[in-house]
Amino acid sequence: MGKKLTKQIHINEASQYVDQEVVIGVWLADKRSSGKISFLQLRDGTAFFQGVVVKNSVSDQIWEIAKSVHQESSMYVTGVIHEDSRSHFGYEIEISDIELISQSEGYPITPKEHGIEFLLDNRHLWLRSRRPFAIMKIRNEMIRATYEFFNKEGFIKMDSPILTGSAPEGTTELFHIDYFDSDAYLSQSGQLYQEAGAEAFGKVFSFGPAFRAEKSKSRRHLTEFWMIEPEMAFMHQDESLAIQEHYIAFLVQSVLDNCAYELKILERDTDQLKKYTKLPFPRISYDEAVELLQKGGHDFKWGEDFGSPDETFISEQFDQPVFIMNYPKTIKPFYMKEDPKRDDVYLCADLLAPEGYGEIIGGSERETDYEILKQRIVDAGLSLDEYQWYLDLRKYGSVPHSGFGLGLERAITWICKLDHLREAIPFPRMITRIKP
Repeated sequence: MGKKLTKQIHINEASQYVDQEVVIGVWLADKRSSGKISFLQLRDGTAFFQGVVVKNSVSDQIWEIAKSVHQESSMYVTGVIHEDSRSHFGYEIEISDIELISQSEGYPITPKEHGIEFLLDNRHLWLRSRRPFAIMKIRNEMIRATYEFFNKEGFIKMDSPILTGSAPEGTTELFHIDYFDSDAYLSQSGQLYQEAGAEAFGKVFSFGPAFRAEKSKSRRHLTEFWMIEPEMAFMHQDESLAIQEHYIAFLVQSVLDNCAYELKILERDTDQLKKYTKLPFPRISYDEAVELLQKGGHDFKWGEDFGSPDETFISEQFDQPVFIMNYPKTIKPFYMKEDPKRDDVYLCADLLAPEGYGEIIGGSERETDYEILKQRIVDAGLSLDEYQWYLDLRKYGSVPHSGFGLGLERAITWICKLDHLREAIPFPRMITRIKP
């Protein structure tokens, strides 16, 4: 009989191997010693947990490795899994053997406090730490849940181009590119192309990067971010709002169901998150939002767009995300459909997240009349030649259709309760940062 091979597992599988000997490939996140016991904080990309090395239970060689190994060194550890009710994770490994793979020297992100600029300069390494680990795992779950939701709802994913010759909201805040002998821009939205897709496939969505050359240093803006943009034929605004709120509730519930460990790391109040799975979400008109602001002492006039303090105040009046509906035409893009009951507002809505996180979704019913849309393009000072293909959608079988866009990083920032969007994306791009 040959010797039984010890099974190699991942940390997040520990619950399946209690009281069994296993091998795990890990990095050392931190360590401390207490007399004849060494406590190694280990990570493997799936979770963090503790390895315990008892001097009297291992060889002198293994004890010496446990004492001398440096932060972020890589190794294989062999040992028996035990339950550990004191930790977030719930399990630890009693180590009997260590095979050092690579000794790390002078790792810059030590367990002490570091400034945010230092951490961002070392983002390629900071991603290994607990907090960014938890945020990126939640980001991944929200992406997974997005595909699940839209697939179940009968959407197909259709990719919009990143290089475009025109833009849905003009080109003043776009990154310009010399495209051979013509001008091109990095896309700020895939919406117009999704409208074409909706008339081909009924219900479509895109998920991809977007770029805005906004010279903003606020905590709500990045120059490169990711957007989910569904578009739906034969659908009016109210039906679109129903899809939007079900999507948000689905995202939150998926994070609650599948990221309990990561939410614990972030110390996120899960009871608060559960409130956001209750439907329907409240809806108020732009007019009512203006009244709320004015009654709350804000110097705000009808026709202005909401700033961050305004959105925060409005959202604080509700326990759930809240839709603000039917904005003035003067502050919204040309492609939206006019309210048939009023000539000064569009059939549109923004969804404000609770807890002061501002707009996470913007959407509208789209204008379907060829002549009206053509005049809007002219009035906006845009090129009819550039938008002729978009006008064609109104010439050949135009139908009522609606769509919306969700900024992924804004949604992550809210669900994780972060201070800034820069933590919600692996490598943030801002007006002052393009490295690493």
